This record gives sequence, C-alpha cells and structure tokens, in this order.
Amino acid sequence: MNEIIIAALSFSGSLLGTFGGILTSAKLTNYRIEQLEKKVEKHNNFAVRIPVIEEQIKVSNHRISDLEEKTQKCKTD
Repeated sequence: MNEIIIAALSFSGSLLGTFGGILTSAKLTNYRIEQLEKKVEKHNNFAVRIPVIEEQIKVSNHRISDLEEKTQKCKTD
C-alpha cells in the first residue's frame, strides 16, 4: 500500500513539475515575442521616416546647388 501512495505522490510531483515548466516556458516565449514586436515596430517607424528624410535631402541638395550657382555668378561678375 505504501508503494502505491509513494508512486502516486511521485506521479503528482512529476505532473506538477512538468506543467510548471511548460507555463514558465510559455511566459518566457511570450515575453520574447513582445520584445521582438517592439523592435519590429521601431523598424517600421524608420521605414516610414526614411522617404521623408530622402525628400528633405533632395530639397537641401537643390538649394545648395542654387546657392553654388549664385556664388559662381557673383565671382564672374
């Protein structure tokens, strides 16, 4: 009879340990997924901002070219 009780207690301990490990692993996996989602969100923000920056650079380059042309004209006059 003692063997049956010991076996039942061992089985229940193993069962609790297994489920505890599964729950802990699931929590860690969910945490890591959340962190990756935050990184992807940051990356997506860059994807939206880069075209705006490129346009601003084009405008700046155009203005610099205009200023260079004006200074060249002033030097020749």
